[in-house]
Amino acid sequence: MNKLRAFAAATAVSVAGLSAIVLHEGKVNSAYPDPAHGWAVPTICIGHTATAKRGQWLSDDECLDLLKQDAAEAAGHVLRLSKVPLSQGELDAYTSFVFNVGAGAFARSTLLKELNAGNRVAACNQLTRWTYAGGQQLPGLVTRRKEERALCLRNIQSPRNATATS
Repeated sequence: MNKLRAFAAATAVSVAGLSAIVLHEGKVNSAYPDPAHGWAVPTICIGHTATAKRGQWLSDDECLDLLKQDAAEAAGHVLRLSKVPLSQGELDAYTSFVFNVGAGAFARSTLLKELNAGNRVAACNQLTRWTYAGGQQLPGLVTRRKEERALCLRNIQSPRNATATS
């Protein structure tokens, strides 16, 4: 947890945001096939894909370094693409989302359009639509998106927003 606090300071993502990523991605020190794409997308540590290779093994410290880099990159995309100020909960939720689906999907999403139009609650509600991978709804993504949505809605206060729905 202390290392997550240090990483949170370096990425602008809170400990809660980083913990959400770790919780949903899990940590495996040896390379494994992506659940949706198999070995076409080798994965290692905490959802890291950029440099993962079959047969690779990394230490816990190396995995945490990759998390720091990947979370900072995801947060950077969120901050670059968002045209409105974000609450900490929004930044954390959208960083977890981008960490999982990628910046391109976020950039093209209705979620981002709603956010940049100032419809912050509607944007958070869009998260729960992203529960499919490989054409199938995955229970793990249903849970992840529900938790990201709750994180996103925390501390949003704007008269332009519609009432949050469950």
